[in-house]
Amino acid sequence: MKDYTDVAGRVLLALLFLLAGIGKLGAGYEGTQGYMEAFGVPGMLLPLVILVEIGGALLLIVGFQTRWTALAIAGFSILSAIIFHSNFGEQAEMTNFLKNLSIAGGLLILYANGPGKYSLDNRGK
Repeated sequence: MKDYTDVAGRVLLALLFLLAGIGKLGAGYEGTQGYMEAFGVPGMLLPLVILVEIGGALLLIVGFQTRWTALAIAGFSILSAIIFHSNFGEQAEMTNFLKNLSIAGGLLILYANGPGKYSLDNRGK
């Protein structure tokens, strides 16, 4: 059962980032750029954000460079929490802050334990 839950866990962690990255393409691009700039983050970094979200999600799903990808996205999640969700006077922002930290926690567990048997990292083993 562990081999299958490893895959399911990777996919579920990645799904949020994959859909968020895809959502920023096209119609959501300008709105996201404006949102970033409102918090002092240069809008020109949005392509990098999209690459991290979509690229990182795909790497997690297939289990390639899983530990380093999980660590990078965990850092991304923590940084996003601090920059965009640190208004603790608003309950929704506190919830988003804690959500980002919880996701980072799951990614750190993935970093510590690796991708599992069914992954490109463990092919041929």
